[in-house]
Amino acid sequence: MAADNQKLYQNIIAALQADISAGRFREGDRLPPERVLVERFQVSRLTIREAMIGMEILGLVAARRGSGVYVTAPPANGLETSELDIGAFELTAARRVVEGETAAIAATMATDEEIAELETILNRMIDENNAGETLTHDEAADREFHLGIASATQNDALYLVVKTLWEVRERSPLAMEMLRRSRSAGVKPQIDDHRAIVDAIAARDPDAARNAMRDHLGRVIENLLVVTETDAINRVRDETARLRGRAGLGR
Repeated sequence: MAADNQKLYQNIIAALQADISAGRFREGDRLPPERVLVERFQVSRLTIREAMIGMEILGLVAARRGSGVYVTAPPANGLETSELDIGAFELTAARRVVEGETAAIAATMATDEEIAELETILNRMIDENNAGETLTHDEAADREFHLGIASATQNDALYLVVKTLWEVRERSPLAMEMLRRSRSAGVKPQIDDHRAIVDAIAARDPDAARNAMRDHLGRVIENLLVVTETDAINRVRDETARLRGRAGLGR
């Protein structure tokens, strides 16, 4: 197993890489199913899914819909496991803490002009959602909305923290891949959630603003869980259908 200061999913990747190097899994072999890996490493399904996505990014495996996860040729993309520094779950959990308090402070400090700007950004967010696949800069208004709230605290240090969390999100291969999968599954910025945040700030209600932001980012985490669960379910469903077809059972 890898060093203790690594994240759980990085340890799992390192262990499976060692298996591949030792010939226990060769190119073209299917890795054990999720439930077996959960038992082997004594971690949650979420951690296994994060590790599998990380291995796909590194070019170590390829997920075949309806079949499983297979070892590929040695990777040529040059990425190292250490570059998968943070996943979307961990990052969003941190944002939930920081941005919850940021929204509460904004409710006491935002100017009327800043609140009006949040309304304008929210309208752009609606336009981005409606643009669908024609969108050229994914969720640009969403990012601007959250940074606008941070700016409305009148606290440069808080703004820098929130901005840094978004920058980490955008440069993390693992976080961006998980968010890409979420968008591919049809998940978009939740307008009702953002509306509740603006309304609470406009009402100068710190508790409501904090709760609205925390609820929103909690739902982001829930959506990511659903998307990764759906990936696994679809593989099982497609594999079952394939086997039934081979057996001539039809439906």
